[in-house]
Amino acid sequence: MKKLTKKVEEVLEQIRPYLQADGGNVSLLEITDDYIVKLELLGACKSCSMSRMTMKAGIEESIKRVAPEIRGVEAVNIKATV
Repeated sequence: MKKLTKKVEEVLEQIRPYLQADGGNVSLLEITDDYIVKLELLGACKSCSMSRMTMKAGIEESIKRVAPEIRGVEAVNIKATV
């Protein structure tokens, strides 16, 4: 799981500058045993109306490209998960 966590962190490092440009950020909380990545959206990302789209089209797709075993990505601090 360490290798997988490293892959996910590397993807998040590539995405962070774009999120930070809009006043946001993201933090990796865990990767569950059933390969769900749990993230916390930070700053402007927490309240942005586009956060679900960012999670699905941006973050999840980027992670799955380098780690196809990941089944999904969830933000723990937005109402609906993606």
